[in-house]
Amino acid sequence: MLDVQNVNFAYHSQAILRDIQFSVEPGEITAIIGPNGAGKSTLLKCLGGLLRPKGTIEIEGKALKSFSRKDRAALMSYLSQDHGTQAALNVFEVVLLGKIHSLSYKISDKEMEEVMSTLRQFKLEALASRNIGELSGGQRQLVFIAQALVQNPRVLLMDEPTSSLDLHHQFEMLELIQQLTVDNHLTTVMTLHHLDLAARFADKIIILHEGEVYDTGAPQDVFTTEMFQRVYKVNATITEAADGILHVIANGSTSTQHS
Repeated sequence: MLDVQNVNFAYHSQAILRDIQFSVEPGEITAIIGPNGAGKSTLLKCLGGLLRPKGTIEIEGKALKSFSRKDRAALMSYLSQDHGTQAALNVFEVVLLGKIHSLSYKISDKEMEEVMSTLRQFKLEALASRNIGELSGGQRQLVFIAQALVQNPRVLLMDEPTSSLDLHHQFEMLELIQQLTVDNHLTTVMTLHHLDLAARFADKIIILHEGEVYDTGAPQDVFTTEMFQRVYKVNATITEAADGILHVIANGSTSTQHS
């Protein structure tokens, strides 16, 4: 379990996160949503130990700040929006770097096979010897997602993992993350802009609004017309498909004037 209590964070004197509280269960996907500037990426960096907020973040009952850097790297994977392309490396080497906390001087056959198995999961094995800088933005994104998963983390943190991916690959990647989360009992937290994807794949939604938690719960409980008006400042229609998945249709800004 990932437990967050009374977390506050400020850049210099500007408050970014205020009194953040929630818990996340293993085996579930939790999506952090909210408009630009709500504090989503900052919160994810706090969860990953990249920033030092005030308050308490615990993983499986142990304070995050008590983990050594090496132990934290073995426990969790963090995929940022602004990863470098590492242009001098090929795809296999980039994914192998995901295991750097456990690598010895000599790379074992087992480690080599784990990398290739991860590449196969993401249908990247044909690109293993290609230079990462030669790939499209979508292909590179899949490579870095594979890098985050190759170490078999217990906590998976992903900042906008669907960015740069076309619609087909968005669904394919999230279906794989969903399956891995359930099968491996991962605690998976991701920020998402696409609300339909959040509604389809997230077990729990955390809505950030101006640095605070506006609401948390299942998509069916927190996706309301009032929420979209107050948080996103849009008038929205929410429909439920035959499979029970919600769909959000934005009809216009709340500031739009009708004659």
